[in-house]
Amino acid sequence: MPNPTAAMLVIGDEILSGRTRDKNLHHLAGELASHGIDLKEARVLPDHKDAIIAAVRELSARHDHVFTSGGIGPTHDDITADSIAEAFNVPIGVRDDARELLERHYALTGQELNDSRLRMARIPEGASLIENPVSAAPGFSLGNVHVMAGVPGIFKAMLESLLPRITGGRPLLSRTVRINRPEGDIAGPLAAIAREFPMLSIGSYPFFEQGRYGSYIVIRGQEERLIEAAERALCDAFGGDAP
Repeated sequence: MPNPTAAMLVIGDEILSGRTRDKNLHHLAGELASHGIDLKEARVLPDHKDAIIAAVRELSARHDHVFTSGGIGPTHDDITADSIAEAFNVPIGVRDDARELLERHYALTGQELNDSRLRMARIPEGASLIENPVSAAPGFSLGNVHVMAGVPGIFKAMLESLLPRITGGRPLLSRTVRINRPEGDIAGPLAAIAREFPMLSIGSYPFFEQGRYGSYIVIRGQEERLIEAAERALCDAFGGDAP
């Protein structure tokens, strides 16, 4: 049975402007691979409601899961929650359980739960909350869309809360072989090895170090024995080292 598939939406003008470097896609990809969920595509979107709605509808229909980061904070430009609600045609409003989480958090920190902060308790109808052990403001899952914060530390904590609730498949395994020859020399035999192992993904990633060209060959798959066999074939064909 094939693994579940997923897509990611990174939401935020600050990512597209270059002011902020995204770290969440890299983290999500690694966690999903370990959980047996195949991340198939990712998009970076502006804080624009129509763009978010269109992407959510398209990707949630195409994949088993959609993960989002960004746009669920307290300011006027945090529009992700409203956009997700509209994408699913459900109402959104302050929910009692989300409000209680924020009330406890701000009481402990001695800060006021003002109207701006209360925006973070607005949850689309029918959604389940995603725990946020860092700053209390929850994410949520609606249908197959999982909505989380953009701050990397909070995103990571939310994902740790979420993944045990999601059924995964077989983890993706990988092995890397270093070939100290340029891609042009190895392309033909490498293609033949890839054809020999159709159940594996075999990719070439060139490098230039100390005046020498070479390639890292990355073998990915779910069967350890096939990965080992492909690694032996590469080493027999070219020589190489597994870092």
